[in-house]
Amino acid sequence: QVQLVESGGGSVQAGGSLRLSCAASGYTYCMGWFRQAPGKEREGVAVIASTGGTRYEDSVKGRFTISRDNGKNSVFLQMNSLKPEDTATYYCAADSGCWSIIYDYQYKGQGTQVTVSS
Repeated sequence: QVQLVESGGGSVQAGGSLRLSCAASGYTYCMGWFRQAPGKEREGVAVIASTGGTRYEDSVKGRFTISRDNGKNSVFLQMNSLKPEDTATYYCAADSGCWSIIYDYQYKGQGTQVTVSS
């Protein structure tokens, strides 16, 4: 069983930046983020393999950057040029493979809130 703990959420004005962190209790090949806004479906954001390969949701390409520290079993999400529509609870997820549906990954964190005001 792998435990995931997110940190780094908060409130920011549109155009601002936030950096999310997720610490895992053990190694997994793939780590990533998904989000859920009130009244909306869950949405994958980005994933990264331990080999460095990445995949992004179209809506965040060019604004968000995912990275990881394999030595510390951690994944990060640098979010720049934030928009009000990025407001959501962001969840860390991890699994043995970079499957297409991030929010179905085997391990998930408790989430951290990101609020972007206009």
